[in-house]
Amino acid sequence: MALKTGSTAPEFSLACTGINILNTSKDLKGKAFVLYIYPKDFTKVCTAEACEFRDQFEAFRNLDIPVFGLSRDDIETHNKFKKEHRLPFELLSDPTGKVCKSYDALVPLIKMPKRITYLIDKDHKIAAAFSDMFESKGHIEAMLKSLEK
Repeated sequence: MALKTGSTAPEFSLACTGINILNTSKDLKGKAFVLYIYPKDFTKVCTAEACEFRDQFEAFRNLDIPVFGLSRDDIETHNKFKKEHRLPFELLSDPTGKVCKSYDALVPLIKMPKRITYLIDKDHKIAAAFSDMFESKGHIEAMLKSLEK
């Protein structure tokens, strides 16, 4: 289950490809963004989802909405994944799973991130959420549809 629409998005500070550390309260203050949480780099559905965000990235860029992928993988793995698939957005590393858990995106017993995508508005409230563990395209379609409103 995802966080409820209208609730406050948890703030965080995490290691990030390209910029070392991303602090949402400082670096994204007053800015809407997409946060997609996924289980693991280089797996079939996660790769398909990342590539779909890559292929649709211009639509988000045209709306000035940054996209961030988040998993428990380390930055080194993220950098390889980003380079291999030519991802134009940054990936965040949450090795402890603490941020995933705060976004209700951690499977309790196995501590694996769920596949959940959030649209977070400029006031850092949850504007939309889409959760489907085995679907990749639906996440992007749901976010674009929410942005059209």
